[in-house]
Amino acid sequence: MTQDRAADPDDVVELLWREREPRPGLTLDRIVRTAIDLADAEGLEGLSMRKVADRLGFTTMSLYRHVPSRTHLIDLMRDEVLTPRHAENPDHPHHLQDPEGRTGGDWRARLEEVAREGWELRRRHPWLAEIRGTRHVPGPNAVARYDELLAALTGTALRPSEVIAAANLIGRFLDAEALLLVETRSEERRSGVSEEEWWGARDSLYERLDRYPALTHLWESGGWDTPEDSFEFGLARLLDGIEALVRRRDEIRDETCRECGAPITPADSGRPRVYCSRACRQRAYRKRAT
Repeated sequence: MTQDRAADPDDVVELLWREREPRPGLTLDRIVRTAIDLADAEGLEGLSMRKVADRLGFTTMSLYRHVPSRTHLIDLMRDEVLTPRHAENPDHPHHLQDPEGRTGGDWRARLEEVAREGWELRRRHPWLAEIRGTRHVPGPNAVARYDELLAALTGTALRPSEVIAAANLIGRFLDAEALLLVETRSEERRSGVSEEEWWGARDSLYERLDRYPALTHLWESGGWDTPEDSFEFGLARLLDGIEALVRRRDEIRDETCRECGAPITPADSGRPRVYCSRACRQRAYRKRAT
């Protein structure tokens, strides 16, 4: 029965939305919080049902009565730490948005705020980036976080598909940066040597690098003396790119038909349009031919 539950993706939906009656004694919330503490300290590689049970003072089988698998547990952990800030703070600006999530001209500031919240969350819980695969069922908190990301761009001139693509791009960027933290901490735990100490001892490598002209030029110019913060640099460039697309879509949205002067609806392909309809285009062609 436990194996059947572990293979059923609908089973974790009920767990995530807490649609089952709580059991006496050991609770699902206690299991999830203990697992989060363990993953924060050791990463997902250090997470096991046995270790969680040991910390709680119960048998491993006791955990399986609440959570059918480690995968289910990770999904529960993810949703727990993704609790939106405004869920605990009714004065948070999220509550000031209209029902459609429009943000007007403040979309970039709002998107940056949501991205930074996501980054701080991943710094506190780097193991979030270790959750790989495309079939982890989201819970209510994960959906709410994603909805905030989408809402930051809803109401701009972007097409709906572009809003989704831009939001997903931001999410993947956050995970990529967080994965670097995970790998760094894992290596430091394994070796007992910090990242700075390890690279600082690579003299045998550095003495061979003068044969590479671009690298040598940047080295001698101080390019590695004060490196750019990869998160800050990357986020700014992503926002610049999205802003450029929003401006382009605004330009297209504001254009009018050369034949009748009516507003032009952007084409689904994203290509600029000159005429508002096929009839106006045909009239213009006929005029040109006469």
